[in-house]
Amino acid sequence: MKNQTKSYIFALFAVLFWSTVATAFKIALKSLSFTELLFFSTFFSVLILLAILIFQKKLFLIRQQSLKNLLNSAMLGFLNPFLYYLILFKAYELLPAQEALTLNYTWAVVVVVLSIPLLKQKIRLINFVALLISFCGVILIATHGNPFSLKLSNPLGVSLALGSSVVWALFWLFNLRDKRDEVLKLFMNFVFGFIYILLFQLISYDLKTTNIISILPAVYVGFFEMGITFVLWLLALKYSETTAKVSNLIYLSPFLSLVFISLILHETIYLSSIIGLILIIGGIVFQQLIRK
Repeated sequence: MKNQTKSYIFALFAVLFWSTVATAFKIALKSLSFTELLFFSTFFSVLILLAILIFQKKLFLIRQQSLKNLLNSAMLGFLNPFLYYLILFKAYELLPAQEALTLNYTWAVVVVVLSIPLLKQKIRLINFVALLISFCGVILIATHGNPFSLKLSNPLGVSLALGSSVVWALFWLFNLRDKRDEVLKLFMNFVFGFIYILLFQLISYDLKTTNIISILPAVYVGFFEMGITFVLWLLALKYSETTAKVSNLIYLSPFLSLVFISLILHETIYLSSIIGLILIIGGIVFQQLIRK
């Protein structure tokens, strides 16, 4: 099998798995609180990432961590998984899945904005046009198709969904500076993230005795949102002749997610969600075209 064919297979599996997680979040939140979901999903993601490190014969890399590496992982682990998913899961608890999903996709737009002060990148007028296109999509989704009313469907939920995109964008930018092995970085971040959520649970006394059935969706989230799927995407990029050949496949994910949300959660998909998502993705793609 050719490497490019392998790349497409890994990429499509990654897209498929990521397309199911919004539905998995809502299913899990029926029986778990948003903090419990974070606790269990982070725990199982640590286990699966450790298993991947063992399988890839990279376990020795853990012993080679310097103090600087550990401090960096402690900082990144606070941003993701702890703070990012804490905010995101609460947003999913408050909003319909389609709304939380589409608003969270603004992280790529936020990256462009934050790159100005953090990476000292210059931005041209045409970049602001691309940002405006995505912003129109956000307003359309948040107001359920009534942008001129300026009445948000759920102000707290919308704020949290957009806030999670800011946290993820910060994590993404800081993570670029860390040149360690990608799987190792993710494992170390999640180890520290689990410590944070464990302390949070002990302080808040939110962790209750629960049955194995209610934990199963959290296992799925830990494996396929936070663990295995990320590695599949790395393999797709590794085997691809160019990053561009597979990177655009990721934009299939939110649209497939809406299909799963409709079929499994039986949510009525609003036209405003579809148009808003197209505008958000359109603005992001426009940004990429500008760079080229």
